[in-house]
Amino acid sequence: MPVLPGGSHHIAKGHTMKTVLITGTSSGYGRETALYFHSQGWNVIATMRTPRPDLLPDSDRIRVVELDVTKPESITAAFEAAGPIDVLVNNAGVPSISVFEGTPMARVREVFETNTFGVMATTQAVLPQFRERGSGVVINVTSSVVLGHMPLSAVYKASKIAIEGFTSSLALELAPFGVQAKTVEPGACLTTNFAARATNGGTLDALVPAPYAAFVQKTMDDFTGQDVFTKESDVAETVWRAAHDTTGQLRFPAGPDAVWLAQAK
Repeated sequence: MPVLPGGSHHIAKGHTMKTVLITGTSSGYGRETALYFHSQGWNVIATMRTPRPDLLPDSDRIRVVELDVTKPESITAAFEAAGPIDVLVNNAGVPSISVFEGTPMARVREVFETNTFGVMATTQAVLPQFRERGSGVVINVTSSVVLGHMPLSAVYKASKIAIEGFTSSLALELAPFGVQAKTVEPGACLTTNFAARATNGGTLDALVPAPYAAFVQKTMDDFTGQDVFTKESDVAETVWRAAHDTTGQLRFPAGPDAVWLAQAK
């Protein structure tokens, strides 16, 4: 079984098999990442706001744990239940597609509570055990929107760029302790429920002031007309690669469209 940087001699007594804790595993990238790590022989702590064990295989190496990253008490309880882990994958996120002028500030705060502050909170919760053990990897799933100029994503992009900056600084703070921090930047995926969740249960039209209607229509037509997209498996495999990387690479674009944007940038 592959060993993360730091080696098995850093693992606490009684903790020999590698364990990953992944947030937001009820669907999409999180669920696929949980399945992939499990297929590679790891223990998986699959967290969800509303636990649904039926969404994942019945296995003694998968534990479904309740976790709402916006609630401190939920974070504390989840990490206590999980026990020692080797990798934290901050995947839970709130998507958002909207014209900024038409986006209520309450929605802006909701996006940041999960995508930015939630990631920071779970990371802060895991760092003491990583630092004391002298190994561990924090992987923050952001988005390819950080790699290019994309309309209708002002709020979402801002929340994800914040995590890119957070992670790049955090990586330097953790390096002396043998702990790593990285980001995975998924491209656009047509098979997740991103679009439905991005309008907060409503429709994009409700978030579009009339003067923007033609611009929004053209933007959406251009998006659906592209011919290269990311698959959930692209993201899962990239998270796996990031967890095992020893080169010091900080950012990992995931999916062909994200890789193209990163290269163009």
